[in-house]
Amino acid sequence: MRDVSDDISALRKRLDEAATYLKVDELRARQPQLETEASRPDLWDDADLARKITGELSSVNDDLEKYDSLGERIDDVETLAELAREEGDDSVAAEIESALEALASDFGDLELRSLFTGEHDELDVIAEIQAGEGGADSQDWANMLLRMYLRWAERKGLDTELENVSPGSEAGISSASFLVKGRYAYGLMRSEHGVHRLVRMSPFNAQGKRQTAFAALKVTPFLEDVPDIVIEDKDLRVDTYRSSGAGGQHVNVTDSAVRLTHIPTGIVTTCQNQRSQHQNKDKAMQYLKAKLAEVQREERQAELDAIRGVQHSVGFGSQIRSYVMQPYQMVKDLRTEHETGNVDGVLDGNLAFSSSLAVSAQRGYDQAPGGGVGGAPTPSKINGLSDVRAAFFFGAPYRQHHVPIMSMTF
Repeated sequence: MRDVSDDISALRKRLDEAATYLKVDELRARQPQLETEASRPDLWDDADLARKITGELSSVNDDLEKYDSLGERIDDVETLAELAREEGDDSVAAEIESALEALASDFGDLELRSLFTGEHDELDVIAEIQAGEGGADSQDWANMLLRMYLRWAERKGLDTELENVSPGSEAGISSASFLVKGRYAYGLMRSEHGVHRLVRMSPFNAQGKRQTAFAALKVTPFLEDVPDIVIEDKDLRVDTYRSSGAGGQHVNVTDSAVRLTHIPTGIVTTCQNQRSQHQNKDKAMQYLKAKLAEVQREERQAELDAIRGVQHSVGFGSQIRSYVMQPYQMVKDLRTEHETGNVDGVLDGNLAFSSSLAVSAQRGYDQAPGGGVGGAPTPSKINGLSDVRAAFFFGAPYRQHHVPIMSMTF
């Protein structure tokens, strides 16, 4: 069995770094304060304050549990390795390598998450898919993307709510909107915003010719409470219609589905999966306010960009990633030039390779996780998380290691 002491040392270094960027000492001091506030009998007299306190407590508990668990797992694998070495027992080598691989992967996810410092990165996300050019193939492609992101969310332990699906005229869907719920959902998905391109032999072409299809994904942080957004009645058109989704007899035989149109901007939101028209209208209004807040944010950013003299890319709105199924197989992110031949895995929602590679390569792993002998991580060649951050924002190590930056990560 190989000596894993270097691997253990590298993991302990990463644990020390985690204590810094998670601010573990501050969290441990804050935890009992929040527990005391959350146990007050009058907590829910102020619902907004109660949600804020319970939400913060949940986040604090989650971070501390992750940190403590990683430390315990490092202790366990170190103890197992020492016993195996003392007794000359090679039968547990595979177990040790597997544990090191899992730890490397989990640290990669945690380090990646530490880079999400945007204002809305911790929030849920409203995702919308729209078929583009390509006829029936684009509608089928939109349906494939919907499945891919729903599968990805399932793999990440995130909850999803499918809010609206419009069937395609020939196949698949013309559009869909869904809510992804969980901590850092928006941070994980915001860089997927853009046009996705599919190249394959079209099943809708009698001659079996290669076809290119496009579909777009738009993501918006879900702001449950947006006090700054005021929508006047004269600026709002409300349409009701019969729901086509599941939900019981009441949903399907009454005009419970709601479509809201914000007349000044033309923004439209719909909801049909709640049991009553009132509930659907409330949810659609939440979506509308979130979108209007995003428009305001983009307008503010545009003003700053104009002041700074930022030049926007001429290719804005073109594809960010290509998925080629024939005549060869490859998924390539056109922003980072990272590519993989595992098209089926990606379309099945297995997008973890991008985030684990991104972080682990910066730490000197040949592959992520498990670039060393027998799938184990190799010793770190990079000093610490500061180098990971530098790599994300300045990019040089990525060109050296040929791995993706944040824009492809999940």
